[in-house]
Amino acid sequence: MKNYARVGKRQGKPAFRTPSSFKNNVYNVVRQIPKGKVLTYKEVAHKVGSPKAYRAVGNILNKNYDPNIPCHRVVRSDGKIGGYNKGSDKKKEILESEKAI
Repeated sequence: MKNYARVGKRQGKPAFRTPSSFKNNVYNVVRQIPKGKVLTYKEVAHKVGSPKAYRAVGNILNKNYDPNIPCHRVVRSDGKIGGYNKGSDKKKEILESEKAI
């Protein structure tokens, strides 16, 4: 059976990427978004190193309830607000208070 979690055989890199390491990488990128700025789900996925994993980024952030991770600063590529675990209206309200939109 083929192992789809295999990353590669590059020296100095782990042979396998665990789901939790991807999630932690997403959280680290989102933590670095300054107040008043936003990134798209696609930009976050690209910074993590998986440019096609933008839906996975959305799923990870939707399950985040840690107030230290500003997941409200991640928006859709088409300019819409996108989802938020506390409701899209709350996300819009927070972004407007930060003057990000």
